[in-house]
Amino acid sequence: MISGAVFVLALPPFSLLPFALLSFAALSLLLRAATGTSSMLIGFAFGLGQFVPGLFWITESFQVEADRFGGLALPAVLGLAAVLSVFPALSCALAAQLARAGLPPALSLATAWTIAEWLRGHVLTGFPWNLAAYALADWTILAQAASVLGSYGLGFVLVLAAASIGHAMGGPARESRRAYLGVAAATMLALAMFGYLRVALLSADTGQGREVRIVQPNIPQSAKWDPAARNANIARLLFLSARPGAFDLLLWPETAWPGFLAEDPGARAVIGWLLPDRAVLLTGSPERELAGTDAVYHNAVLAIGSDGGVLARYAKHHLVPFGEYVPWRGLLPFPRIVQSLGDFSPGPGPATLAFGPFPFPGVAICYEIIFPGHVVDDAIRPDWIFNATNDAWFGTSIGPWQHFASARMRAVEEGLPLVRAANTGISAVVDPFGRVTAFLELGEQGIIDARLPRPLRATLYARFGDWMPLAMLVASWTGYGLLRRTRPTSSQKRGVA
Repeated sequence: MISGAVFVLALPPFSLLPFALLSFAALSLLLRAATGTSSMLIGFAFGLGQFVPGLFWITESFQVEADRFGGLALPAVLGLAAVLSVFPALSCALAAQLARAGLPPALSLATAWTIAEWLRGHVLTGFPWNLAAYALADWTILAQAASVLGSYGLGFVLVLAAASIGHAMGGPARESRRAYLGVAAATMLALAMFGYLRVALLSADTGQGREVRIVQPNIPQSAKWDPAARNANIARLLFLSARPGAFDLLLWPETAWPGFLAEDPGARAVIGWLLPDRAVLLTGSPERELAGTDAVYHNAVLAIGSDGGVLARYAKHHLVPFGEYVPWRGLLPFPRIVQSLGDFSPGPGPATLAFGPFPFPGVAICYEIIFPGHVVDDAIRPDWIFNATNDAWFGTSIGPWQHFASARMRAVEEGLPLVRAANTGISAVVDPFGRVTAFLELGEQGIIDARLPRPLRATLYARFGDWMPLAMLVASWTGYGLLRRTRPTSSQKRGVA
């Protein structure tokens, strides 16, 4: 459990990478003599250590309406951590089984951990939060391999290096220890060399594009939907947007407009008057449409032109369970935490918006940005990613920093710049290498005026998705098999002697 908790220190905002190596090295040591049952218990304990402190920021969201939900905060975090800990438990059981079958312990753990993280990102809509690879989010050079392997594959490489260190620490023979330390050193060196070369060779291709203005209104969640604060909230958005300066694209956060903006031509006319000629606003806004006698609600982003017209729209397709809808509503008697007139309905999937002579954005609203390989429309590749979010639910905890790390990894994976508009922060402009070029601190009110970086060509991960980490696993196993076949056995060594 302590080993799992140590891993949290390797994640943003701490980003102490040696703790990631120490964490998985310790897990590798613990699994050396573990049986099937004990390996599962070790993995479950590691998961609790990882997820309870790593997700404790979720309790902040229950305090927004503490009189209704405050008592559920701790049980919710402990329950979620226990469910998520099933995946490390299964991975450790699989790793122990693979090691007993003859696969090297380090390769066994890296393989099993990668499979478990992929499953965690897909089972029951998925929750790929705090993946192993995110320990590298603030280490830009080391993170570049995500452009080939994705975050799941990059996690494989990190765990392989760490587990090799762990096996070297407990290795029975000096030669074995040297070999495993060599594997760890070579793995991290390969990451660094690939990252350095990628940034050095491709940086010239990311010149400056259109001018964007990001508005971070910093409206507390308790006031966001308060009818008494509605006019003041709108005035704050308009005042910040109207500051002196030129821009082509104005960006507001998720559900920035406190109402159904598409149904309010008067409000859109005011916004159009505010916009420079031919400029466009991208803003979060709830939407509703009639389906028979019922209304269907969407968490959406709208593109508003300088004439006040709606140029394009996107509906969030990956919704937050118990936040935006209640799964199995007929069976689970739980209320939603997010205020709205009803459950949100999902949109059709990732989409690229087109409006006028502007670079095409792919939109990811809040929670959607945490899913590797599921942010960009494969049919029409966008020129950049717009991440509209509202992390006010989580205050000034580590949650928004972890969320921002996920967003930055999507930029590296896809080779696309990412622009993030967050209600209370963190708002930023990120280039295709995951480097932050403009930034507004958490809990700060203000604007960012910046140029949009240009995209790179589609990365290997953008083209082939999760087939790339699978290819990494197959290549690793194949390489070990070939090495084992060509290595002389002990009896052959004695014969030569």
